[in-house]
Amino acid sequence: MNNEVVEPGAAPNSLPISLNTPVASGDGSIVFEASTQTPTSEVLDEPIFTNKACSLKKSGHSVSALENIHRMRHHGQLCDVILKIGLEKFRAHKVVLASVSAYFFAMFNGEMKEQTQSEIAIYDMDPTAMDLLLDYAYTGQLTITADNVNVLLPASSMLQLQEVREACWRFLLKQLHPTNCLGIRSFADTHSCKELHLKSHAYALQNFQQVVNTEEFLLLPFEQVQELISNSQLNISSEEDVFTGVLNWVKHNLLEREKYISQLMVHVRLPLVNREFLINKVDNERLLKDHSECRELLIEAMRYHLSPEQRCGLSNTRTTDRKPKGANPYIYAIGGSSLFAIHTECEVYNPKTDLWHNIAPMQWRRSRTGVVGLRRLLYVVGGYDGASDLASAECYNPLTNTWSNVTPMGTKRSSLGVCTFDGLIYVCGGYDGASCLTSVERLDPLTGIWSSCPAMNTRRRYCRSAVVENAIYAVGGFDSTTYQASVEKFDPREGKWQSIPSMSMRRSSCGVGALDGYLYCIGGGDGTVCMSSGERLDIRRMAWEPISNMNSRRATHDVVSIRDYLFAVGGTDGSSSVTTMEAYEAKSNKWISVKSMSYRRGSIGAAVLDCINLEQVLKQTRILS
Repeated sequence: MNNEVVEPGAAPNSLPISLNTPVASGDGSIVFEASTQTPTSEVLDEPIFTNKACSLKKSGHSVSALENIHRMRHHGQLCDVILKIGLEKFRAHKVVLASVSAYFFAMFNGEMKEQTQSEIAIYDMDPTAMDLLLDYAYTGQLTITADNVNVLLPASSMLQLQEVREACWRFLLKQLHPTNCLGIRSFADTHSCKELHLKSHAYALQNFQQVVNTEEFLLLPFEQVQELISNSQLNISSEEDVFTGVLNWVKHNLLEREKYISQLMVHVRLPLVNREFLINKVDNERLLKDHSECRELLIEAMRYHLSPEQRCGLSNTRTTDRKPKGANPYIYAIGGSSLFAIHTECEVYNPKTDLWHNIAPMQWRRSRTGVVGLRRLLYVVGGYDGASDLASAECYNPLTNTWSNVTPMGTKRSSLGVCTFDGLIYVCGGYDGASCLTSVERLDPLTGIWSSCPAMNTRRRYCRSAVVENAIYAVGGFDSTTYQASVEKFDPREGKWQSIPSMSMRRSSCGVGALDGYLYCIGGGDGTVCMSSGERLDIRRMAWEPISNMNSRRATHDVVSIRDYLFAVGGTDGSSSVTTMEAYEAKSNKWISVKSMSYRRGSIGAAVLDCINLEQVLKQTRILS
């Protein structure tokens, strides 16, 4: 008869407790004493009793079990497989490997020879990656760094650890920079990481202005250079950068790469480079002179420059502006005046975030100026600096947050109308310091040359201009004696102005914009009062109709359009300059207030320009407010 004392709760005839079994401690915890002498403590949840059973649950059971198994692996206990990479060997448990990796699950559960092997050779994998991934298999923890991601991503792909693979490419996505994006794109392509490849390629296109100056670009193979420069979504401030990038790439290894010059130059949009660059750089480049195909491209560009009126008939891919993906419209508020100050300060509004940010100030103080966006640049023309009316002009590059000079107009002009048509900038009327003007001139940004156009029928100071359906409209203004309700239309193809039906009210210093085939005229003054009313011209019926009033009276403001909205920006309310802006939705015929500017801006100039990551550029140049 067995006379040994049985612990309360123990099964009859149970064996005495040994050192390798869980021992109940006085505090209700269980200590696992493995032979490695590395105990762990786990707390039991309070048992749940019913009439027929007792339910026991231990929190973190699976986690603690894996921790124990992980300790066993490090001590070589109960391991049933050795993974060999070169001279390095890693002990592991097949069941753990198969539970986390589809690769090992198939190996150990199929009819592969490795199923019965105790030592398995793994090829094409870095030992460091295997060590990290084995730790991850047992612990579920892994730290990805710039030092190990290059070996972890291919290793996790091979072992089919999808969550690790995804974490690796997301980490690389966070590391994208103009100096490494091409290398990351190539790495993603090599390892069939489609999403990382697409996003790094998009990043390279969006940041090509910086990418083209990197060593990675110079080391690209021909096919990848061709793929980049042929893309219509390339984000550049000017085509000159593409031309320079191609030449730098070719000259980096001239003996091997000169044969590609014609194949690459066909993708450079030479008709869109400015005339000075075309004559001084392109025409004098020896590599182009030595290839007949390149000479033909140069002749095409020169023909395009010499015939502004015929450019529509010369259009092809090389005469079409690139349109970067991801570009969003921004509203620029330029110069203006408040109290006794005339501003150089400028700011920009992002409709998506409803926020204003400061940008670099202009080179000159300007109010009553003309502002327009064309291609990738913002042009500011004429105006008043507090002492005299201006003929000068300058342009803003949002990719660099800098201003540069533009050829001055032939005539000083403030309070002018400005618009763009077929890649040319037209300025109408204004004031030269002595008289109200009827004269019109236009700037070809490609040549930097201003040329005279047919004069308007009416002198117009404080007028505004807009383009609707291939015609330029000059609206309202002041002729030195009368506030105007008259409107006239100019078709550049016909080369003459013609009067059209007048507005219902006299409007000087009004805001004018185009939206969905309508010409809008909003606010302004009639010589007695600053107005909040507006009206629009139905171009097809040539008839004016009223729209709802703005929330505020405005004159000397500007109006711009974005998609389905018109924005009335700044101006005066009849007594002082304002910071406010409001938006008009044509479908609902309603005005809504939006975020105000930082500065009071009467006699403001405003325009819309599509930009990519503008806030990032401003932050890098330490201007972001």
